[in-house]
Amino acid sequence: MKTLLVGAVVAMSALAAPAFAWEGKVVACYDKIWVPAQYKKSKELIMASHTEWEWKDGQMVKVWYPAVYKESEHQVSPGHYIARKAACK
Repeated sequence: MKTLLVGAVVAMSALAAPAFAWEGKVVACYDKIWVPAQYKKSKELIMASHTEWEWKDGQMVKVWYPAVYKESEHQVSPGHYIARKAACK
């Protein structure tokens, strides 16, 4: 009977020990921050700017047309989380 009682006490103290074992000190705290995806934009010249003579209302008119570009974007890096140092709560 004594061995059973001693065994129960040892088992209880072994299970409770991890709860009382924390004696650590907080050194640093970090927040989880979302960094959105990054894109690289490029533009391709479709039509250069130019001027043209046109007939409007019975007279010659010099008309300027601006350049036309096609813009495309390519993903450089996908969105991801980083750990940023923050004040501890």
